[in-house]
Amino acid sequence: MTRPMLSLALALALPLGAAAVAPVPAQSQAPTQDDLAAVNRAIRSITTLKARFTQTDRNGQVQMGQMLLKQPGKIRFQYDGDGLLIISDGKSLYFIDYDVRQQQRWPIRNSPLGALLDPSRDLSRYGKLVETGDARVVSVDVRDADHPEYGVINLVFTRKASAPGGLELYGWVAKDAQGNRTSLRLTDLAYGVDIPDRSFTWRDPRPNTRPVR
Repeated sequence: MTRPMLSLALALALPLGAAAVAPVPAQSQAPTQDDLAAVNRAIRSITTLKARFTQTDRNGQVQMGQMLLKQPGKIRFQYDGDGLLIISDGKSLYFIDYDVRQQQRWPIRNSPLGALLDPSRDLSRYGKLVETGDARVVSVDVRDADHPEYGVINLVFTRKASAPGGLELYGWVAKDAQGNRTSLRLTDLAYGVDIPDRSFTWRDPRPNTRPVR
């Protein structure tokens, strides 16, 4: 996958096995609708979140960086030592590549990341629980059946009492309409940290545009 398409897959549709979450013997338990409601509460309970991320594409290429999340609707993926940036201002999601002076935009609702960013996205309608074989792990596939072109995102949570809603976001797997898969793993999560709104502004890389958005 080319450099732009690699990160576009993360944003538009973002293999993470649930078994990889728990290195100790699993505790089998079938998922219930209560788990789906709990995931919905956990997502909506996050005010701000700062974390490190490790992104792996289908070819095994790994990129790392920092993620900032501020509800409603704002997110920033800043890649380490790279000119790549994926950012949402609360309404639209932008893919920015400063090396090639490229910027692309699409509505949050057209991305599976809307499961995290769109407060109107009701997981009881769009989400489906996935069996993990471990009571400590909750996995949900989120897709819009009316718009398969938006792709699908599989969100993975681990139970943690101190996390918002009692569930900590472990990461996700995304698959776009072309079948491209990208996984993202979160570490060093910090909730409720001060994240100023200016963190979700950026410089437009295209020639002959305003220097600051």
